[in-house]
Parts: sequence; C-alpha cells; structure tokens
Amino acid sequence: MNQSKTQNKLNKPIKKVRDLVDGVLLLDKPVGLSSNDALIKAKRVLNAKKAGHTGTLDPFATGLLPLCFGEATKFSQDLLEADKTYETTVHLGITTNTGDTEGEAIDTRPVDVTVEQIEAVLEKFRGPILQVPPMYSALKRDGKAYYEYAREGITLEREARPVTILDLKFLEYSAPFLKLSVTCSKGTYIRVLGEDIGNALGCGAHLNALRRTQVGALTAEGMITLEALQADAAPLSLLAPVDALLSSFPAVVLTEELARRFLQGQRLALGKESVDVPKEQGRVRVYHDGKLLGTGILQEYAILAPERLIAAKQ
Repeated sequence: MNQSKTQNKLNKPIKKVRDLVDGVLLLDKPVGLSSNDALIKAKRVLNAKKAGHTGTLDPFATGLLPLCFGEATKFSQDLLEADKTYETTVHLGITTNTGDTEGEAIDTRPVDVTVEQIEAVLEKFRGPILQVPPMYSALKRDGKAYYEYAREGITLEREARPVTILDLKFLEYSAPFLKLSVTCSKGTYIRVLGEDIGNALGCGAHLNALRRTQVGALTAEGMITLEALQADAAPLSLLAPVDALLSSFPAVVLTEELARRFLQGQRLALGKESVDVPKEQGRVRVYHDGKLLGTGILQEYAILAPERLIAAKQ
C-alpha cells in the first residue's frame, strides 16, 4: 500500500512554476490565430504567471495586439476603452454570412462604382453613426454568444448602437477591392462598416483583410511576431514597461515620504508639498525614484487620490 502511494507520487507530473513577469508585449498577431491562442503562446514563451490581452482581434485579422503581463493587467481596461486604428481591404460585390473571408458567400452583385461615388459614400460614415452588431460576434443574450445562435441558423433582433468613426481615409481602389484606413471608438465593428459601405454603394461587400495599427497611444512601431518572440534568446527583453500603457497621462513624481503614504492608500494634498502638479485635473501616473507606483486621480485643490497601485516585489 505504502509502495503504491509512493509510486503514484513519483508518476504525478510536476506542476511548472510560472514567473512573476511584468510588462507589455506589442504582438503582431498573425492571420488564422485567435487572440486568446496568441496570448497562450506568448505566455508560454515568457513563462508568465499572469497575463491578459486588451481586446480581441478576429482570427482572420492581423496586427497590433497588446498583451499585458503581471502588474500591467491592472491597466489593460484602459486599452479596451481606447480608440483604435485599422487598415482594411473591402471586397465589393460579394456578401458573406460573417462579413469577412471566414464566411460563406450569400449574395453576389456586379460592381460598377467610381472613386467619386466611393468618396461621397464614405462621407456619410464619418463621425457619429449607428451600427447593428453582427450575429457572428461574442456579444451575448441570455448567457449565449450571438455566434452560437448564428451557427444554429437563428437570427436575433439587434438594436443599433452608437459608435464614432473618428477618421475614415480612402487609400486605394482597384475594383473590386477598396482599401481604407479607419480610426474608430470602442465597440465599432469594421466588418459591419465594410458591409454598410458596400450596401450604400449598391453592391454589397465583405472584408477581405483587416490589420490593426494602433490602440490608444500604442502604435505598430516595435511590434513583435510570435516567431521572433519564440526565437529570441532573451524574450523578456522584448517587453515594454508597464507604464507604456499610461503614456497619455501626465506624470507626478513624489518624494519618498509622499510615496510611502500614497502606497498606503492615503490621499495627498500636493499643493502643500514641493511637487510639480499638472494643471489639469484627472488621471495621472505616479512615480518615485524612477519607479512607477501606480495611477491616481488629481482632484480639486491638488488633492491626489490613489487609484491603482503597483504591488511591491517581495
């Protein structure tokens, strides 16, 4: 009996110990891979204990997918809320059931449009617009994702939602392919935008390609492919620091005593201290001795209230 128990313990696989890794990886997601699968692969390479991504890219899409590790996950919500920029190729004349290349063609119409007509139609989609979310999406009703209903042949009534197309640039037109650059607010479906543009042109459309080039203040510059990450002898060196997610916020540098109180969750009256205070109220990133302490909210009368704090390393 005792020998059997000992043998079972010997045969039990040893659970791998993950490392406490902090930082941000600007991944260039490849086509055909889901955002979650890309995260799992990167997490495995870095042997990271905690990780998360900042909003999904469809499997057929490529480009900037910021991955957050360790303490950076505390600030990933900001990128979910951030504006995003894409380059996309719209295939005019063919409509698919998914709005992209992964679906089946359900309608084909001739394409006979001019650049002038395209420019006129694009103008209608700049600024605040209403979008009906696609059935092939992760939105849920009664605990069930829309795409699950769609795969069962069920189409649900969906209310149009307000989104904002901040910038919509015409890049190139070589029939039937229309290339565009789009900067949009959160919640915008570029697939739906492509379909709506095609319908407005009278020929229908689906997305042939989609590449994300910017998320908030993060750009495609410095993106790393999975192949490069896997081949690098020191992959941790490819991570950007946690505060790469916070570069759009003004910085406040605290003295040692103020830093101690800030990390204890105390509100600080900075107007009475020898600290440079930003003119505008709102969110700030907080430092001491070159190290990020977290974020705070700068309130009236230069009161600094702690918001999200970086955990002290043991």
